[in-house]
Amino acid sequence: MMMASRFHRLVLPRLLAVALLTCTGSVEASRANVLLASAAVPAAQRKPQTRAEDQFLTAHNQARAAVGVGQLRWSPKLGSEASRMVAQQKEKGCGFADLASSPYGANQLWTSYPVRPAEAVRSWVEEGKYYSYANNSCAAGHECGTYTQVVWRNTAEVGCAQANCVGGGAALTLCLYNPPGNIQGQKPY
Repeated sequence: MMMASRFHRLVLPRLLAVALLTCTGSVEASRANVLLASAAVPAAQRKPQTRAEDQFLTAHNQARAAVGVGQLRWSPKLGSEASRMVAQQKEKGCGFADLASSPYGANQLWTSYPVRPAEAVRSWVEEGKYYSYANNSCAAGHECGTYTQVVWRNTAEVGCAQANCVGGGAALTLCLYNPPGNIQGQKPY
């Protein structure tokens, strides 16, 4: 009985992800891995398991290192929540999710083409060129909140997901952050 339980906990999720990869392609398998692999290893010990997770985390941590902020950890819980949200938004036509009542910080990106995880994060980080640390503001006509969320000093963990929309031509990317950043009146770092 103990061996069967261990099999279900450790091996079965990975077999399901491989089956999804075989049947539906790598995007769905990556999403399944976010949802399923987290059951096999305690969250505190888990490192990114998929290439997409690693790309999201590496791009975030490079931006944070550039301003002297500590690294983020990958959160399977946030990854699962982001995956659930993008799946819902895909069903609704792939618009941005309404995150007003979310307890997490968030960045969203919609592109007219499939985008790699690192590209999505880079698009948020590029807004940093319009951010003024000295007066904690953004240049007129620009939004810097996506950048400041990426580099927010007190944020400790991130989880992200993507959905290919409408025939695979467009993509929706969502990253969730805990604790959230962009606290009014505070500087990000």
